[in-house]
Amino acid sequence: MIREMLLVLPVLVPLAAAILSVPGSLVLQRRAAMVGLTGHLVASMLLLAVAARGEVFAVQLAAWPAPFGITFVADTFSGLLLASMSLITWLVLLHSTASIPERLQRLTFFPLAMVLLAGVSGALLTGDLFNLYVWFEVLLMASFILLTLGAERPQLEGGLKYVALNLIASAFFLTGVGLLYGSTGTLNLADLSRRTSELPLSFPRIAAVLFLLLSFGIKAAVFPLFGWLPASYHTPPAAIAALFSALLTKVGVYSMIRVGTLLLPQPPEALTNALLGVAGLTMVTGVLGAVAQTEMKRLLSFHIVSQIGYLVLGFALYSVAGLTGAIYFFVHVSVAKAVLFLVAGELERQYRTTDLTELGGSYRTSPTLAAACFVGAMGLAGLPPLSGFFAKLQLVVATLEREAFFSLVAALLVSMLTLFSMCKIWAEAFWKAPTSARVAAEDWPPAMRFATVGLALLTLLLGTFAEPLMTLAQQAAEQLLDRQAYLQAVLGGP
Repeated sequence: MIREMLLVLPVLVPLAAAILSVPGSLVLQRRAAMVGLTGHLVASMLLLAVAARGEVFAVQLAAWPAPFGITFVADTFSGLLLASMSLITWLVLLHSTASIPERLQRLTFFPLAMVLLAGVSGALLTGDLFNLYVWFEVLLMASFILLTLGAERPQLEGGLKYVALNLIASAFFLTGVGLLYGSTGTLNLADLSRRTSELPLSFPRIAAVLFLLLSFGIKAAVFPLFGWLPASYHTPPAAIAALFSALLTKVGVYSMIRVGTLLLPQPPEALTNALLGVAGLTMVTGVLGAVAQTEMKRLLSFHIVSQIGYLVLGFALYSVAGLTGAIYFFVHVSVAKAVLFLVAGELERQYRTTDLTELGGSYRTSPTLAAACFVGAMGLAGLPPLSGFFAKLQLVVATLEREAFFSLVAALLVSMLTLFSMCKIWAEAFWKAPTSARVAAEDWPPAMRFATVGLALLTLLLGTFAEPLMTLAQQAAEQLLDRQAYLQAVLGGP
């Protein structure tokens, strides 16, 4: 019974915090959000502790048996991502209490962030395609409002691009769902996995999977469908951008991996080769876009695209080693990217700009901020002994095992270009002589300092204790490729 409660609490707690605090004052909304986040973090950590023992467990809401009812499922993969995203969200929301202007906070910022977290949690835990669609729509609504909070012209332009492409993705999603339901009569993922494994590969099934992968690809911002992300993620306040970078695109890749491994236990070679090509092009185009930028938040937005390529690469390899690297990379990149966006937020607070050509000299006056930026940047670039090194090393080993040499070259090239762009941030924003005067106090608000330094320390810890995290990631990968524990947890039977 306790395990079943743990499965629904990550959705119920943030939803309850949002609903109960909306009519209240800003102080109540802020406190409700932090209390709800703390409850969510505790529930997520307990869920991960149970899943880390190798168990896959499920709950059927309203006592309707699978595949007819609403199913929530947890395994090591979903538990690990849920716990890491919960911790990042807790720190980013703490940062936002001081970094986001009060006039924007009053526009129900904290309840919206809670709804966003509930949507992410539902997408990670749901066991059927229809409810995955529902949680995606919850994510879309909450994120669109957060993206356009304040209604500045760049935000509205970016928001329109964001919502337009995501609505197209939803149409593709529904098309795939309709094809699957028409050919199998079910939308429960475990039941779909069992039924499709008993049927020959047919055109409706292939078309359905392709529509779903296309939908997830748009939401994850893979090549050539990524244009909406760098056009929108740099427009909101840095804390919101950090939240988006840790949550939104990662849910798209999570869904790709979850649905792909369940519906295609042995994918056609043509599909895996196509995914390898998409992964390589996503990495290369994303990092080239980043190298060309001088505005820090826009540069980091292009790097989100580039790093998504590494995640898709791990999925496309369709091996334990590849998925292990992708799952470890999930955790690493979410933390490292959040650090860098929060650093950009502090620079923007001090200088009213994140244009690298107008910054400089910050390491002298803000050594702690400089250290946090250095850790996040070098972690993202993959320098040892930081977490990015172990994530990329695992993916390199997996590509060598698969003899995917094009992907190997792309991954190494992109890693070098990532290091170049991270050094550009360091040299321009921190090392060179100042080119403009501060317009805000040098004092770093405690909430912002604690959140940024906390995420930087977390990046260090992920590298220091890489082995236990890699072991968890390998366990998650083995469960993904051996579907029996998942099917048994949901459907019962031997």
